Amino acid sequence: MKLNLSAVSQKLSLTILCLFFATICMGQQEQFFRKNLPLDSIRLSDPYILADRNTQMYYMTGTGGMLWKSKDLKHWEGPYQVTKTDPGSWMGPDPMIWAAELHTYQDNYYYFATFTNTTIKIDTVAGNIIDRRASHVLVSSEPGGPYVPMVDPIYLPADKPTLDGTFWIDTDGKPYMVYCYEWLQNLNGTIEKIELKPDLSGSLGEGELLFKASDSPWSREKDANGNDVPNKVTDGPFLFRTGTGRLGMLWTSWIYDVYVQGVAYSESGTLHGPWIQEEEPVTPPNFGHGMLFKSLDDKMLMGVHSHKAVDGRYHRVPHLFEVDLSGDKLVVLGPYQP
Repeated sequence: MKLNLSAVSQKLSLTILCLFFATICMGQQEQFFRKNLPLDSIRLSDPYILADRNTQMYYMTGTGGMLWKSKDLKHWEGPYQVTKTDPGSWMGPDPMIWAAELHTYQDNYYYFATFTNTTIKIDTVAGNIIDRRASHVLVSSEPGGPYVPMVDPIYLPADKPTLDGTFWIDTDGKPYMVYCYEWLQNLNGTIEKIELKPDLSGSLGEGELLFKASDSPWSREKDANGNDVPNKVTDGPFLFRTGTGRLGMLWTSWIYDVYVQGVAYSESGTLHGPWIQEEEPVTPPNFGHGMLFKSLDDKMLMGVHSHKAVDGRYHRVPHLFEVDLSGDKLVVLGPYQP
């Protein structure tokens, strides 16, 4: 057998190069890795906290695709890189990652997130050039990842910008993704649902409308003529049940320039609705994109980010609120300090 020394040399050089870059990346992660971080020292949009009883650990992710860990909600360490997307997919080699969530299901951990490929443009509406953006699901056998793609390369239509996908098992026993269809294209953002395959490796059928941004009685903005109109943004849905079994949904929009979170309740007790909006937001001004979890010591908590504009940039920090779900409605009791 005659060896192709040139090919061997090329493979060896490529291996050395990969090891070199891997060493650099590990060094960069170590450089930015921190321990004993207070929660309010972390800059993070759309925080999502998984209280994992198997490992007795909290795992927090959100926009940016990184992960933090904590044993007590007070001291955090990270960030860790936990996603391994396919560079040959529609996401491209370096997708933006927004609003990541961690969910447990059938002995695995699932990473629901919004991925954006800024090199692909799908539409232009009212002067807005729209990037290829969609909610998608990755999987891991461990809460700390790595999270990798499954079977279906696409969960939602390629010609629609979708975001903030979350997970729910409805009363029919089937798994669903609930997500936003972005206002940039439809000019009146919606929240929709789509059925997922039993192993969450893809979607089934088409998305169905749950409600529109304009259905909210509390979200407001000014149109081009200065008229008061409903805000067009839908953001961050999250499903829950109250102590009486009532199905509710957190979601976020705006009252003019104030970022706020409201609640809608399903009259049927299922995702199908109809969804009735509460008259007033449930969190203080400039807190939103919330989620609920039970702490390892059985406190019901809401994770949100605070929102502040600083020098034209968003300044967002994770915060916790204690909530009461024992009755017919979600009640926010106040800030929680671990």
